Amino acid sequence: MRRLPIACAGLMAVATLATSPRAARAQSAADEVSRLTAAMLGDTPLMADLEYLTDRIGGRATGSAANTRALDWTLARFREAGIDARKEPFTMPSLWLERASSAEVKGDGVDFSPRVAAMPFSAATPAEGVTAPLVDGGRGTPDDFTRLGATARGAFILIEQDELKDIDGLFKEYADAAEIEDRARQAGVRGVVYMGSRPNDLLYRHNVAIGDANRMPMLVMETDGARRALRIIRTGVALTLTERIAINAGGPYENYNVVGEIRGSTKPDEIVLIGSHLDSWDLGDGALDNGANAMLMIDIARQFKRLGIRPQRTIRFALWNGEEQGMEGSFGYVRGHQQELGRIVMTTALDIGCGRINGFYTNGRADLLAPTERALQPVAGLGPFVQVNAPIVGTDNFDFMLNGVPNLVANQEPATYGPNYHARSDTYDKCDAQQLRLNGAIIAALAYGFANAPTALARDPRDRVEALMKTTDLPAQMKSMGVWDGWANGTRGYRP
Repeated sequence: MRRLPIACAGLMAVATLATSPRAARAQSAADEVSRLTAAMLGDTPLMADLEYLTDRIGGRATGSAANTRALDWTLARFREAGIDARKEPFTMPSLWLERASSAEVKGDGVDFSPRVAAMPFSAATPAEGVTAPLVDGGRGTPDDFTRLGATARGAFILIEQDELKDIDGLFKEYADAAEIEDRARQAGVRGVVYMGSRPNDLLYRHNVAIGDANRMPMLVMETDGARRALRIIRTGVALTLTERIAINAGGPYENYNVVGEIRGSTKPDEIVLIGSHLDSWDLGDGALDNGANAMLMIDIARQFKRLGIRPQRTIRFALWNGEEQGMEGSFGYVRGHQQELGRIVMTTALDIGCGRINGFYTNGRADLLAPTERALQPVAGLGPFVQVNAPIVGTDNFDFMLNGVPNLVANQEPATYGPNYHARSDTYDKCDAQQLRLNGAIIAALAYGFANAPTALARDPRDRVEALMKTTDLPAQMKSMGVWDGWANGTRGYRP
C-alpha cells in the first residue's frame, strides 16, 4: 500500500522534470512582460520628451527646419537610451510649406479680412493675389453645383461645414471633400474655400484630396468669417474674394525616417515593426497628431533596453516621416525593404493621440485576430479589447497592407483628438499623460507577444489583397485619401 504513493511521487517528479523547462520559459516570459509593462507605467522620460518635442521644436511639417531638427533629436534620444538607431532615407515626391496666406472680402459696403490657412497642396497665387467672385457653394452637393450653374466658373466657391466632433466626422469630412473638389474642378471654379469646422475659429490644415496634383488655390476660412460672408451673400449682395497665398514648393527631395532596433536573440531575421509618425502640420505643435505616440516608441525601446529584455525576434521602432503628405515615409520604407517584407511578422501603427486603446484593426487579416488576442492577454486588465477585422486607410500601415504584410492599427477612443486635429490647439496640454502610459504598456506587451510567439503569420499573396479591394470599402477610402491612383497604376502595393 505504501509503494503506490512512492511510485506516484516518482512519476510526478519525472513529469515535473520533463515539463519544467517549458514551464520555466513560460514563467520567464510572464515575468518579463510584467516588468516591462510596470516600467511603462513608472517614472520614465516619456512626458519630458513630449514636452520638448512640442514646446521646443513645435510643429514639424515634412521638409521644414523643425522637421529636420526633430529627426536629429529623436535619433539622439534613441542612442542615449542605448538603442541601435539610424536615419533611413526616402524620396518625398514634392515640397509644400505655407509661408503666408491672407484673404480680403469686399462688396457694396463690405470690406473685411477673415483669417485663413492654405490647405496643404494648395497652389500659390501671385504676390498681388487673385480676385474672383465669392459664391455660396452650400454643402457642395450635386444640387448645389446645379443651382450655381455657370456662375461657379471662375469663382471662389465657399463650402459650409458642420463642427467636427469626433473621428467619424473626420472621415466623413475627408470623403466629402474628395467629392466636392472633384465637382469643383468639373465646374471650372477658380478655387475652393471651406468654412472652418473646428470650434472657436481655430484654423487647421486639411489636405487637398488629390495632393500635389492640385492646381487651384485652396483655403480654410475661420468659421465666423465664413458665416458672415455667407449671410451677406444670401441677402443678395455680390462679394469678391482676394486670396494671397505664398508657398515654398519644389520637386522631389530626400528625407528620412528614424528607425531604432533591438535585435532578436534567436530569430533576429524575423521582425516585429511598431511605429508612429513624427511629422505633423505646423499650425499647432503636433502633440496628439502624432508626437505623443512617436515619443511612446522611444520610451518602449528605452524600457526594453533598460530592463535587459531581449525578445526572440527583432523589434524595430519606426518614427515615420511624410505621413501627413501621403504616408510617404512608410511607403519609402516598404520600397527600400522589399526583400524583407516576408519576414515582418507584424507591423502596427498608432495615430489617434492619447485616447485609450480599445482594440486593433486587423485590416482584413482574420488570421491576426487570435495572435493579437494572445499577445494582449498579459494586459487584459487594461481592456476590454475588441478587434475589428476591417481595413483602414490614413496612416502608416497602408503600404504594408497593400503588400500583404500582417498589419494592425490601434483603435483608440477619440478623447480630444477630433476638435484639435491639425489645428493650432494641438498642444502638449491636450494629452492625458496617464492614459498615454497605459497605452505604452499595451503596445509593449503586444510587441513582446508577437516577438516571442511560437509561430509567425505569412505574407498574403497579391490575390488576397485584390480580394480585399473587391469585398470591402478599401477603394473608396483610398480615393478619399488621394492614394488610389498609386495602386491603380502599379506604383504602390504588389507589382501587377
